[in-house]
Amino acid sequence: MSEDAVSDPALSRLSAALGDLPSRGLPPVERWNPPYCGEIDIRIASDGTWHHNGTPILRQKLVKLFASILRREEDGRTVLVTPVESVGITVEDAPFIAVEMAVEGEGEHRSIAFRTNVDDLVKVDGEHQLRFEQEPDGGLKPYLHVRRGLWALVSRALTYDLVDLAEESEIDGRTWLGVRAGGLFHTIAPADEA
Repeated sequence: MSEDAVSDPALSRLSAALGDLPSRGLPPVERWNPPYCGEIDIRIASDGTWHHNGTPILRQKLVKLFASILRREEDGRTVLVTPVESVGITVEDAPFIAVEMAVEGEGEHRSIAFRTNVDDLVKVDGEHQLRFEQEPDGGLKPYLHVRRGLWALVSRALTYDLVDLAEESEIDGRTWLGVRAGGLFHTIAPADEA
């Protein structure tokens, strides 16, 4: 468990729920510069399910391994990267899904942490911000920055919980609806459009 998890009650709750998982850390994929070897038939569906050659990958340990070597390239491609090769994969929406949320405190002092479908624990802060997108049908899709330009779509159930935390705030003379967490105000939409 990281030092942040110990000092933050929301992260501590999620970490305790995971139990005693080994924490080896993530491979340093940002330091690897292997040649790009083309696309392979791996797809992350919009519901977070990983597929290989059209078949769901059912071994969660394998999914977690692949997730640990994901990287978003500057050109927008998502790749699996090792020290010797980089291969492109298809991501329908976001590579991760935020499936559990813990909230501590209120307003300026609120702490929110999430667990993803591959057991990443992420505390909302300046590096791990929330962003909200409006769907064409008017629906709301919140995302959480996990790492390396990779985002998690917040599950529908948690979206309702986030919206329950929404409040109004004045920004540059306009009233916005948003969520306070990690010392920041994460805007959802202008209040007159929400």
